[in-house]
Amino acid sequence: MAFGIPSPVPGGAGLPGRRGTVDESELLTVPDGWKEPAFTREDNPRGLLEESSFATLFPKYREAYLKECWPLVQKALGEHYVNAALDLIEGSMTVTTTKKTFDPYAIIRARDLIKLLARSVPFEQAVRILQDDVACDIIKIGSLVRKRETFIKRRARLLGPKGSTLKALELLTNCYIMVQGNTVSALGPFSGLKEVRKVVLDTMKNIHPIYNIKTLMIKRELAKDPELRTQSWERFLPKFKRKNLKKRKEPKKKNTKKEYTPFPPPQPESQIDKELASGEYFLKERQKKRKQMEEIKAKQADAVKRRQEERNKAFIPPKEKPAVKTKKATTEKKIDIEAIKEKVKNAKKKKLGALPEEEVKLKMAADEKKKKKKK
Repeated sequence: MAFGIPSPVPGGAGLPGRRGTVDESELLTVPDGWKEPAFTREDNPRGLLEESSFATLFPKYREAYLKECWPLVQKALGEHYVNAALDLIEGSMTVTTTKKTFDPYAIIRARDLIKLLARSVPFEQAVRILQDDVACDIIKIGSLVRKRETFIKRRARLLGPKGSTLKALELLTNCYIMVQGNTVSALGPFSGLKEVRKVVLDTMKNIHPIYNIKTLMIKRELAKDPELRTQSWERFLPKFKRKNLKKRKEPKKKNTKKEYTPFPPPQPESQIDKELASGEYFLKERQKKRKQMEEIKAKQADAVKRRQEERNKAFIPPKEKPAVKTKKATTEKKIDIEAIKEKVKNAKKKKLGALPEEEVKLKMAADEKKKKKKK
């Protein structure tokens, strides 16, 4: 099986001090567009000695899709002489080699195919795993974050608004990425899978994927320049500092530490010390008992008094609001006949439209003043 490394030049090529020495950098570089030759039956004409098989379970919601596309799966695996069986009762898929199978790695690719189908990857994408230059990686992200709410937020951050972040990652890495439940399935070249795994794990560690996407964009531009291929790219790549702006939650009960003193705390007073201070220690037994009985009786009297006051509260009448006397509306009004007669007399004296007497006098006086001024 060819590994893509050129054979050494005959005559001791690559050894110092001999003719035909070749630089090591030339030996390790792979020319552009070179592909490893495909594995054919001529490479392994006798086939495999033992039968190998792999099985994987699939969720209930994938049953209808797998049942529909299973003839296509069998046809694709049949080209590599690998049998595939679908068990709907047990909910499992099984792949096994046959006597005609000549490629020993075909069963590993078939195993990856059924794993991808179980993780909701469509058949059109999953069948690409049977190609030589395509690999897959199933990243488990369910156990990386403790809180379920935080996990959902970070998983949504990986997808981005309307799947824009995931699409950008797919374009930069040339991989197909499927985020489903607690796993992220990636399908593509080996170099792209390495970058996808790094971005996914960093996102779960609370590092936004946009930083890694910026780095990948710069790397892609740098790879186009043949002079920079052998140089270090650290000076071109951005360095992002992590800023933890979230403040620590303060506890409700703050335990304030007392000042340290080398001296021990004062010893509490005993019962004898208290009796000596009050003078009870020197009293006789009878006097002590009498004093105790007096204290007990005083306490009992206070309790009885308090209890009696609480009982008497039920017999105290509540304060009544003062009753407001409603004045009865007088229906009958006294009629002043004399006042009506005077109004009628005054109305007869007056002419209709005539001015009152006071206004007439004021007007006469104003006319007289005007006549005097004219003279």
